[in-house]
Amino acid sequence: MISTEIKRTNGSTRDFVYHTIKAQIINWELKPGTKISEKEVATQLKVSRTPVREAFLMLAHEELLGVYPQSGTIVSHIDLALVEEGRFVRQQIERAIVEEVCLTFNSEQLFKLESNLTMQELCLEKGSHQRLFELDEEYHRIMFEGCNKVRTWNMIRQMNSHFDRLRVLRLVANTDWDGLVSQHKRIFEYICQKDIESAVHEMSIHLERILYEKDELKKLYPDYFL
Repeated sequence: MISTEIKRTNGSTRDFVYHTIKAQIINWELKPGTKISEKEVATQLKVSRTPVREAFLMLAHEELLGVYPQSGTIVSHIDLALVEEGRFVRQQIERAIVEEVCLTFNSEQLFKLESNLTMQELCLEKGSHQRLFELDEEYHRIMFEGCNKVRTWNMIRQMNSHFDRLRVLRLVANTDWDGLVSQHKRIFEYICQKDIESAVHEMSIHLERILYEKDELKKLYPDYFL
């Protein structure tokens, strides 16, 4: 569960509830088909039902929750069409971002990326899949922030909820995480060399990785998908 520190940072109870439930869905604490209620969530998080209702509407807009008059509110199954749309948009934007990173990042910004990679390598030995996912997100966010594209990053985050669920499921299903970290390291090396063509190509490969694994994940977890 997300800490109360995030509640203060986001500045509203609605946002606290939204981020808490969203994290639980993406991290598979709440699985597809799970029924949740405003009353139970309000009790669990010690908040009133109004911000819970508002958060549910936000999550329904991202298609993470389905709200059905007769059945109640249910965690949505993974929609591979939404996965692909989110992945496609992210790939096109991040190709442009990594090109700008190659041209503009200074030594301090490169150090942030390198520090993140060090943590990823440590995670290979003793980390959890959730921590590796967080570091993966941070690695990409550093690039957007360094290019003054934070609003673009936030827009992508909203579009990629189903994509993120599949990414986390991949980490759960396959604990051989070396390939993921190796791709991040290669992207970093190309950025340091200011090799735009190679960096853009590697970023594309990185964000296409899930395309080759989604069918296998659907076979392993058929109840999680539409």
